[in-house]
Amino acid sequence: MAVTDSPYQAFDKREVGESLPATRSVRDRMIPPMRGSVMWGWIGPLLVTLFGGILRFWDLAHPKGVVFDETYYMKDAFSLITWGVERVAVKDADKAILAGRTDIWESCASDALDKCASYVVHPPLGKWMIGAGEWLFGLTPFGWRFAAALVGTLSILVLARVARRMTRSTLLGCFAGLLLALDGLHYVLSRTALLDIFLMFWVLAAFACLVVDRDQARERLVAWYESSPLSPYGPRLGARPWRLAAGVCLAFAMSVKWSGIFFLAAFAVLSLLWDFGARRALGLRQPYVGAFNKDVPQGILSFAVVPFVAYMLTWTGWFASANGYGRNWAQATSAGNPLFFLFDSMRSWIKYQWQVFTFHSGLESTHPYMSEPWSWPLLLRPVAFWYEGRQNTCGVKDCSEAVLGVGTPVIWFGALAALVALIAFYVSSRDWRAGAVLLAYAMGWLPWFYFAIADNRTMFLFYAIPMVPFMVLAITLCAGLLIGPARPTATGATPVRRTVGAAVVGAFALLALINFWWLHPILSAELLPYTEWKARMLFENRWI
Repeated sequence: MAVTDSPYQAFDKREVGESLPATRSVRDRMIPPMRGSVMWGWIGPLLVTLFGGILRFWDLAHPKGVVFDETYYMKDAFSLITWGVERVAVKDADKAILAGRTDIWESCASDALDKCASYVVHPPLGKWMIGAGEWLFGLTPFGWRFAAALVGTLSILVLARVARRMTRSTLLGCFAGLLLALDGLHYVLSRTALLDIFLMFWVLAAFACLVVDRDQARERLVAWYESSPLSPYGPRLGARPWRLAAGVCLAFAMSVKWSGIFFLAAFAVLSLLWDFGARRALGLRQPYVGAFNKDVPQGILSFAVVPFVAYMLTWTGWFASANGYGRNWAQATSAGNPLFFLFDSMRSWIKYQWQVFTFHSGLESTHPYMSEPWSWPLLLRPVAFWYEGRQNTCGVKDCSEAVLGVGTPVIWFGALAALVALIAFYVSSRDWRAGAVLLAYAMGWLPWFYFAIADNRTMFLFYAIPMVPFMVLAITLCAGLLIGPARPTATGATPVRRTVGAAVVGAFALLALINFWWLHPILSAELLPYTEWKARMLFENRWI
């Protein structure tokens, strides 16, 4: 994946094999030019993002109730912006909140703070992000869903731009953004105050930063090659702010859910492999020694030091407060010594992290909508986030109002075919884009098989949301293969092939739109007759 030097949309064998055409310069091989207008490179993705944003923000406060696990995260988020840590709420706090009250916390004496501290099993950043919406719009359904809708919308823009950069095609970038906007699971999680949409956003943002860093690193290598005396190792590449930003984004992913650590490890290896490949592609005599000496130290900073610091900063509220679970503030402040305070606080924090780790390892409770990871790509068991049966309110006797956490089948089943095609394409061409997408998809899926086998952990389909952007990228890369390169080649990228390929890709996008439109009533809690709700259950025995 690290050494392919093909133009991003020209997939013929002459350009992905060992023998490169003499007419192609080192710059063209290393950094294929971006086609099309820079202005439209922004306008197109922004228009797609606007479309996705309207879908996500429209009637965001409906249903006016606490949907699925919102009961945990919206209260924890409000506690964080109020107290800096999560606290225990009173009984029936949800009812009080929906009635407009915010005085929902258990009261504790100053010498019994631990009784009010809430034991939470996820890091705080996702809840801080939910809390930002509550700070702006109040403790209301719109307030606690605002941040999810915002990052869900922004993720459409990020994916459209990164797909454009990877394919060098504004049209394919917009195609990718449109598919993400039309995915049902992404839509539902963008309208629900759960943590997983924030995990997905930071993972995708990190991936996008690394793709930009890859281009910039190659640009610097080519500039050195064209203007400086050659050496066996190549130059140092200087500051790499996009790779540092990727490290921060990966830390933030872990600060939402610990499963972000799998992406940190995978993306660190991926970025360093790209460095090795870039020096090799330039023709340096000792590319691996050069990369190890000149790129790896900066990689350690980006993928170890920076993420650790960023992760710890998200716990500032816990360290600065006496009210956090397991904080042990009295002992930490008893000596009056700043060093003792620091070390005792770290000891309490590490103990708390270990308790969380053991909690997740032993989480074996059952749930009617739990599912095994092997079934996720097939959409066999979605999650009923919300369901209410009503009588005589929709023109017939039996009516339903539902939010079903499920992906758009056309997109998910199309992604299965695309991923299989990408495996074959990567084996035959070693295309870096195919390898990167397959690796990211694997990191969002394969670790859960270990937890299913080793821990028998309770899992749900929406855990797969970090996979969704990379499923869309897989479809987009295959769309590029179908359409072919922009110029005719000996391998058959004729105008006829491009016309047929574009028609197939357009038809797929239209099918995705129709499929999303059909599912939309059961994704957005629209009131409809029970028979229409039931008609939308693809696998009746499993979806109900």
